[in-house]
Amino acid sequence: MTSKIIYKGVLRAACEHLQSGTVIETDAPTDNKGKGARFSPTDLVATALGSCIITTMAIKTEDWNVDLSGTKLEVTKIMQAEPRRISEIKVDIYFTQNLAADEKQKTILERVAHTCPVSKSLHPDLKQTINFHYI
Repeated sequence: MTSKIIYKGVLRAACEHLQSGTVIETDAPTDNKGKGARFSPTDLVATALGSCIITTMAIKTEDWNVDLSGTKLEVTKIMQAEPRRISEIKVDIYFTQNLAADEKQKTILERVAHTCPVSKSLHPDLKQTINFHYI
């Protein structure tokens, strides 16, 4: 088992990661009867994509002794009304000026970003827009 979820009432759930004991609470979004006081479940899906992208890129750069510390990702989730679902996730990746990667390595990193496990697990109808910004 990966996690345990307890519904707390008022459209909030406490999600416990069993291996670490870490708890994340979710809240319904303001556009769907919630308070928006926490990540919504769909926010977590979009955030999981960004987190997976940077994690898999960091795993790859360990082979090259390239440090991605300080890399910033901005994630935008776009919802669709009918049927209600995520229609697009936009991820903008801002590498630091200290990125010591050559052009071949940058191409590999971009390929890794587009093929991370979360990306490959999402439905093909969900548009994934990933932009790379080399400062």
